Amino acid sequence: MHSQDRDAADTGSADFIEVFDDALDRDTCARLVERFIASADTVPGRIGGGVLPDLKDSRDLTITGRDAWRDAEALLNAAVFKGLIAYLRRYPHALIAPLMLEVPGENGARHRLTAERLMAMDDATLTPVVQTVLRPGAINLQRYAADRGGYPYWHCELYPRDPHGETLHRHLLWTIYLNDGFEAGETEFLYQRRRIAPRAGSLLIAPAAFTHTHRGNRPGGGDKFIATSWVLFQRAERLFGASQVS
Repeated sequence: MHSQDRDAADTGSADFIEVFDDALDRDTCARLVERFIASADTVPGRIGGGVLPDLKDSRDLTITGRDAWRDAEALLNAAVFKGLIAYLRRYPHALIAPLMLEVPGENGARHRLTAERLMAMDDATLTPVVQTVLRPGAINLQRYAADRGGYPYWHCELYPRDPHGETLHRHLLWTIYLNDGFEAGETEFLYQRRRIAPRAGSLLIAPAAFTHTHRGNRPGGGDKFIATSWVLFQRAERLFGASQVS
């Protein structure tokens, strides 16, 4: 974690914004950037209302669902999941507050999952619990052109958009910065008054709701590349069975 995040933990003033350094190594980031630049499938960046370059000016590529990018998708999801486990150990109620969860105990008995029990689990035990409740979203690679691109509109990631409510299932947002070496270009959080400076390979995780309204500031002197998506809740029919939600 960056020192600024350790300071927040030490003072008890948690803002639920976590940055994990070296989620990917720089060589891997550079290779992803090269593949993105070489792709003929990039499109103008979209927001919930469509292509509005005055609000978001970028070139985007959704890699989820593309056979040629399955390796990159798996690599990114693995890096994010490792960070997610660490995030949930810091904020266990992000997993257990929305649902009453039970886990196997001794002698076949089941116990309610508490923050203390979660913290005591090793990764191998915690992983299937997390995967039962949460799922990865579609991954976008994005390029913000130097001195022009950006996402200056203050926005959050949780909103009603589609009939199936997928955008309402977003629980956490994440971004992996794929490069640095430019000026500004921070992810800026409105209410927390924090600016996260991009650093190649670092992973940002934060809540998706309005409490963490944010924007992407314009990079200066060089293009900015990121991979970004969400951690979503599983759908109700997966969690509870179709017969209980119909």
